[in-house]
Amino acid sequence: MLDLNVSNLEFECGTDEAGRGCLAGPVTAAAVVLPLDFSNEILNDSKQLSHTKRNFLKPIIETQAVSYGVAHIYPKKIDKINILNASILAMHHAIAKLEKVEFISVDGNRFKAFKKVPHQTVIKGDGKYQNIAAASVLAKTYRDAYMEKIHEEFPMYNWKQNKGYPTKEHRAAIRKYGTTKYHRLSFRLLPE
Repeated sequence: MLDLNVSNLEFECGTDEAGRGCLAGPVTAAAVVLPLDFSNEILNDSKQLSHTKRNFLKPIIETQAVSYGVAHIYPKKIDKINILNASILAMHHAIAKLEKVEFISVDGNRFKAFKKVPHQTVIKGDGKYQNIAAASVLAKTYRDAYMEKIHEEFPMYNWKQNKGYPTKEHRAAIRKYGTTKYHRLSFRLLPE
C-alpha cells in the first residue's frame, strides 16, 4: 500500500494532472487533502487502474477527503502559455479550492510556489503517496467525463474512447476533418 503523504502534516495536499500529452481538450488537475487515518488498498496511480476502478474510487475520495479541488485549463490558454505552465496553473487553481493547506506534494519534477505554502515535487509520486494518487484519480475521471461530453459534439474524433490522446484514429480524423475549437493548435497534431 502507498504511504499516505510526504510530510505527515494534517493539511498536506497531493496534486497531479491528467491530459498533458493530449492533442485536444483541457489539461485537468486535482488537489486532495486526505485525513491522517485514510487508508485504501486499491488506490494507486490512475494510469495503473482500470476505468472501472477509477470510477469506483472517485466517490470514495470525494466523500472521505478533508477537501479537494479540480480545475481545467482549456486549449486556448494552453496554446498561449504552453503545456507545462498550463499544468502548473491547473494545479494552482485546484489547490485554491481547498479549505486549508499546510504543505503541497506535487507529482512530477516541476512546480511554481503556491502563495507561501512549502511544497515538494516527487517523481512518480502518484505511485508512492495516496494523496497524490487520489489527485491523479480525480484529475483523470473529471477529464475523461469532460472528453465524453464534448465527444457528443464531435463524434468523428472518438474522444470518448481516445480522450484526445494522439492515437492513429484521432490523427486520421484530424487529417480528414481538420481541427476543432477543442484542439491544441500549438501541438504537432499530425506527424511530419
